[in-house]
Amino acid sequence: MNQKLIIKFPNSISVTIKREDLIHPFVSGNKFRKLKYNLLQAKEESQETLLTFGGAYSNHIAAVAFAGKENGFKTIGIVRGDELRDKITTNPTLQFAQNCGMQFEFVSREEYRLKSETSFLENLKYKYGDFYLIPEGGTNELAIKGCEEILTKEDEQFNYICCPVGTGGTISGIINSVLPHQKVLGFPALKGDFLKDEIRSFVTKISDENWELITEYHFGGYGKVNQNLVAFINQFFENNNIPLDPIYTGKMVFGVMDSIEKDYFPAGSKILLIHTGGIQGIEGMNTKLRKKQLPIIKAHV
Repeated sequence: MNQKLIIKFPNSISVTIKREDLIHPFVSGNKFRKLKYNLLQAKEESQETLLTFGGAYSNHIAAVAFAGKENGFKTIGIVRGDELRDKITTNPTLQFAQNCGMQFEFVSREEYRLKSETSFLENLKYKYGDFYLIPEGGTNELAIKGCEEILTKEDEQFNYICCPVGTGGTISGIINSVLPHQKVLGFPALKGDFLKDEIRSFVTKISDENWELITEYHFGGYGKVNQNLVAFINQFFENNNIPLDPIYTGKMVFGVMDSIEKDYFPAGSKILLIHTGGIQGIEGMNTKLRKKQLPIIKAHV
């Protein structure tokens, strides 16, 4: 049982959070789900090395590094930002991944945009030999299969399922597994509406009626926060003893609470929030906030 009722509202709206962040201490939440079948496939193919992509404070990079170590794979991380090459020891995410044995290749942002190009991948194979490729954020068909297992029988009581959205993999798996009386609300951490087509490419239920993206809670874009969000995350932790990461789940929970205040949800709604993990990213965000002399996130365990 990993649900926790956190708030009951006067109009019979209830909000419950599903603690996917507690699945595993280092490969938590949707990263565990996304990697589950990819790791099995890599073993099936007798691969010895996992190669993936991510940014400076990527939850995915940290998760792949630990999962690789735990399952006997070598790991390679292609990291966005060649200026990070000499900053591993001051970056908690990269330091953790390196301690797990991950080998890094730092590339410029221009090069990083080519990560899906055949020539770019062929150069990596020439350099590193054969590897099992896991895309940025971990989203592929096997990841969707894993995310389809997030909802269980105990979640049938809810009529709204809310989750943060990054690459679109987690929400796609949830959409594929919801029941007819349920609607999925995604809260993108990135600016723009471009994710709809990406999600549609993974969704097996060809209908837009049972899901929606609510796009006004990105707080300026990926990796951006403000003092209101930090204060909300800290207050939420104080009230519920549940840490929220500032990149994904914190924005989603803020968005849900604000939407309730704005009467988005009808009376009697039973809302389930999916906590997708990412707590390791708090330390990196606090490093940024301290540099700007801004209040830090205290919601940590």
